[in-house]
Amino acid sequence: MDKKRILVTGSNGFLGHKLTELILKNTNYDLCCTSASVNRNPQNEGYKFQQLNLIDLEGLGRLIDEFQPTHIIHSAALSSVEVCENDPVLCKAINVDSATFLAQRCKEQDIHLTFLSTDFVFDGQHGPYKEEDTCSPVNAYGQSKLDAEQEIRASGCSAAILRTILVYGVIADKKRSNLVLWAKNKLEAGEAIKAVSDQWRMPTWVDDLAAACLLAVEKNAEGIYHISSDTLFSVKEVVEQVADYWNLDRNLVGSVTAAEIGQATNRPRKTGFVLDKAKAELGYNPTPLRATFERIEQQIKELEKQNER
Repeated sequence: MDKKRILVTGSNGFLGHKLTELILKNTNYDLCCTSASVNRNPQNEGYKFQQLNLIDLEGLGRLIDEFQPTHIIHSAALSSVEVCENDPVLCKAINVDSATFLAQRCKEQDIHLTFLSTDFVFDGQHGPYKEEDTCSPVNAYGQSKLDAEQEIRASGCSAAILRTILVYGVIADKKRSNLVLWAKNKLEAGEAIKAVSDQWRMPTWVDDLAAACLLAVEKNAEGIYHISSDTLFSVKEVVEQVADYWNLDRNLVGSVTAAEIGQATNRPRKTGFVLDKAKAELGYNPTPLRATFERIEQQIKELEKQNER
C-alpha cells in the first residue's frame, strides 16, 4: 500500500496539534505541517514543518509542489467572530481565498481535500441541522466559511467538508484554551464565572474531530459531513457538567444571556447537528461528554508527567 502524504494547514492550532499527534502514530502516513508562526508542537520530529502565512498563496503553491501531498487537511482559519467582522479583507484572504486556492490545486493535481467548517453557517433558528439544510450565517465568520464551502464545491475537486461545533479538549500547548478548560481552571481557583444560558450547542471533543478528519482521508470522502457530539446542551449546562465531574462548586457558575454580552444577533442561538450521514458514511461515532472528561483527566496527567521529565 502506498503511503498517504498528508499536508496539514494550521498545525499550531487546536485541531492541528491533535492531528499532528494522531497522524504521527500511523506509519502509513507521511506528514507535512504548516502554520503562520514557528512550530509550537512539542512533537517536532518525524515530519516536515514549514512556517507559512496562508496569505502567501505562492509560497503555499511551492510547498504543495515540493511535498506533493495526496491529501490536504485545511484546518487553518481566522475563527474570531469579532476579528472577521472588523477586518473583512483579512477574513476573506485567510478563510476564503486560501480555500479557493487549495481547491483549485487539489483539482489540478488530484489531491483530496478535507476542509473544516462550522455550525456558524446556520442562523440558529431551526437546529439541530442536517447537512442539506439551508445556510444563513449571522456573522462574517460564518459567511466566510460558507463562501469557502461554495468555492470548494464549485472547483470540482475531491473534497470532504466537515462542519463542527464548539471544539474542546487538551493539547500540549497551554496557551490554547477552550470552554471546558477555562471553566475547570476558573472553578478550581475558586473564581465565580458566568456562562451563557440561552445558546445551545453540541460541543465537539477535539480527539473525535481529528479522528473524523482521518476517516475522511482514509475513505477519500466527498461531500458535507456534520461532526460534533450528539447531545444538545446550553453553554451553561456544559460548564455545570464540568463542575460536577471535577467535584467543583456549581454555585460559582452564574448565568448570563447572549444579549447581555452582545451576542444576541451575531451568534446562532441554537445549532446542533444531525449526525446520521457521518455515522453511516464515515463510521464516525462521537464520545459522550462525561467520557471525554475522563480522557481529558488522563491526558492532563500524562502531560504533567512529560513536563516533569
